Amino acid sequence: MSFNTISVIGLGYIGLPTAAAFASRQKKVVGVDVNQHAVDTINRGAIHIVEPDLDRVVKEAVDGGYLQAVTKPVAADAFLIAVPTPFKGDHEPDLAYVEAAAKSLAPVLKKGDLVILESTSPVGATEQMAQWLAQARSDLSFPQDAGEQADINIAYCPERVLPGQVMVELIRNDRVIGGMTPKCSERASALYKIFLEGECVITNSRTAEMCKLTENSFRDVNIAFANELSLICAEQDINVWELISLANRHPRVNILQPGPGVGGHCIAVDPWFIVAQNPQQARLIHTARLVNDGKPLWVVDRVKAAVADCLVATNKRAAEVKIACFGLAFKPNIDDLRESPAVEVAHLIADWHIGETLAVEPNVDHLPKSLAGHVTLKTIMDALEQADVIVMLVDHKEFRAIKPQDIKQPWIVDTKGVWR
Repeated sequence: MSFNTISVIGLGYIGLPTAAAFASRQKKVVGVDVNQHAVDTINRGAIHIVEPDLDRVVKEAVDGGYLQAVTKPVAADAFLIAVPTPFKGDHEPDLAYVEAAAKSLAPVLKKGDLVILESTSPVGATEQMAQWLAQARSDLSFPQDAGEQADINIAYCPERVLPGQVMVELIRNDRVIGGMTPKCSERASALYKIFLEGECVITNSRTAEMCKLTENSFRDVNIAFANELSLICAEQDINVWELISLANRHPRVNILQPGPGVGGHCIAVDPWFIVAQNPQQARLIHTARLVNDGKPLWVVDRVKAAVADCLVATNKRAAEVKIACFGLAFKPNIDDLRESPAVEVAHLIADWHIGETLAVEPNVDHLPKSLAGHVTLKTIMDALEQADVIVMLVDHKEFRAIKPQDIKQPWIVDTKGVWR
């Protein structure tokens, strides 16, 4: 049951914190990533993402000799796969990265090893991963054929952490352990208990996969309710934030806050995995996705109306009007732009507007490829001085700290209720 060496494949927003958490308990951890820049950065004791406290933990782990990053898997006692699971086709889950990770570690597997899939995945993905491993290593037995007597133990154990609080929640939150057999669950639990203070809750792999999707679908549906309210309130000339504040005084009502849409690699993605496998049954989940995915288009319509008002009031030509988008990340105070509705809004504005489109994002030093060449990255003060129309998309702490007297523009589209 001992784990002398732990390998984490995929050193992104989940993989690197997980590797650091194990290394902080003085376990030898080898992180694997195909991104050479990420590998080099980590081996210097630095980090390539923004996450509070992670930089300190990584530096201590690297300096202590407990954490090393490489580009190809090496022998270990436990392997954790934390790679992306994007879309393909019509919102269908793409397991290509999981397959590549499984096949890359297969040559170094030995009897007694544990392989855990952490990537958000559709139901059945863990079993599929086990098949890929079995095809690559016919000399070893796997749970789907050998049950408890398998040479390799396999489990699905999804994370449930909040960006910006990962290093706290990774350790404190309960963990769902979905082994392909009871023995697999037992070994996976033993692994996570190296750093976990929360409880390891045992189930099977398929239930664990569905649990992860269910948690984020629940949140997506509730956000869609708030976003739909914002559309209705705009038509009825009602302040949606005041409305929600009043409604939430009911002891059994807790409406979330609306925004420009839903982003991130979890809430904006996971519900589609359920819909893809259950198109006839997942009607509410599907509708919630459509509501949230449609919100950026509604925001852009509000921007167009603001620009029209600006043109009438100033007699400027459209090419002279500057629009500033405040925030590009998918949530406040992080640098993660994955599936961000703010990026989509900025892109839609830049495609439509013949004048200059500005962006303010204090957590990044360069724009994503989708915006580069179309949008200009600016500081807060430069954007406030230069823009005619300002669009609040992400309520970063820096934006909340802006003094009301510093905002001179009468044309504001505030999707977060910060400047109302």
